Amino acid sequence: MDTSRRAVASGGVLAALVLTGCGPTQSEHAAETASPPPAPPPTTSSTPPPPPPRPFEIGLDGVDPCELLTADQRAQLGFDREPIPDSEAGFGDAATCSYRNSTAKVGARLALITTEGMGVWTDDTAQVSATPVVVEGFPALVIKTPGLDLSCNVAVDVAEGQHLDVLYRDDGGQPPPPVDQLCAGAQRVAEDAVATLAAPETSTTEPTSETMTSTDR
Repeated sequence: MDTSRRAVASGGVLAALVLTGCGPTQSEHAAETASPPPAPPPTTSSTPPPPPPRPFEIGLDGVDPCELLTADQRAQLGFDREPIPDSEAGFGDAATCSYRNSTAKVGARLALITTEGMGVWTDDTAQVSATPVVVEGFPALVIKTPGLDLSCNVAVDVAEGQHLDVLYRDDGGQPPPPVDQLCAGAQRVAEDAVATLAAPETSTTEPTSETMTSTDR
């Protein structure tokens, strides 16, 4: 074989070696130069913050729910029908009272729950959307039920193992009010009811004989 043929043969062998992988391939080179994947985002907890403490406790035993809204409060809320007392079997026959605004066609029902605390709305079986709020200084929840846009609840944690439940609902409006408007109505009714409940706690105490002056005697 002459010199020129040996050169051609040597060139062919070198090309074959390169093609058959003697040396880094394109994929290996890309792997060496590729930037590392980004770090995963930090995990966040979905646990809601704990509710604020109650300013004091208001026991609901023996309270008349139809006395929780004064005549002035009912007038401001537009409730122009006489309150209707009843009970709620789902909460141990809790005492309830219903009010109606016949002009705006909305209604409210106040329930005094003495068998369960407000946490019943946030346990695994509740299947509702609960948003923490504060009502007259007391921890509370605005509660929406998926698929039910004609009512909204506000639950107020007034005492250990007890809570006030205010349901505010459409009562035939055309068109019915949006659910956020119903929630605002429920919160306003709850504020008035809690203010009435708390009134004895914030009233001034009667003067005792020790603090009475000679003119008082």
